[in-house]
Amino acid sequence: MNIDYTVTALMFPAIPLLMNIYSNRFHSLSKLIRQLHDEHVYENHIPPEWKKQFINLSGRINLLKWTIMFAAFGLLFNLLTVFALYLNAIFIARIIFGSCCLSMMVSIIIFLREIQVSTSALKLHMSDMDVDLD
Repeated sequence: MNIDYTVTALMFPAIPLLMNIYSNRFHSLSKLIRQLHDEHVYENHIPPEWKKQFINLSGRINLLKWTIMFAAFGLLFNLLTVFALYLNAIFIARIIFGSCCLSMMVSIIIFLREIQVSTSALKLHMSDMDVDLD
């Protein structure tokens, strides 16, 4: 496979889009944690599923941290690919670009896991309601 600037340019729109999605998710999660914290500390309200929610939120924070970190490595590797192409180091550019793709794949896989954990958190949150959803 020949690698040139157009190959690396394909990743530039995808990476910021993913980073935006991840950061929005992180922002929503941090807002929820702050809201639960205020409810617990200031209103002294402790829901029955609070401990399970805390464990779930802690796990989600960790997953999002790794998701964002691997996406950032993907961006860094993509920029390094451009730099290697600039230096006309084609073999090194191929290896770095492969690392970029691998980092982005790992990021997306971890994000999919975070979505699974998030879904189970929503089911946990709805568990105390007597609503037949069928």
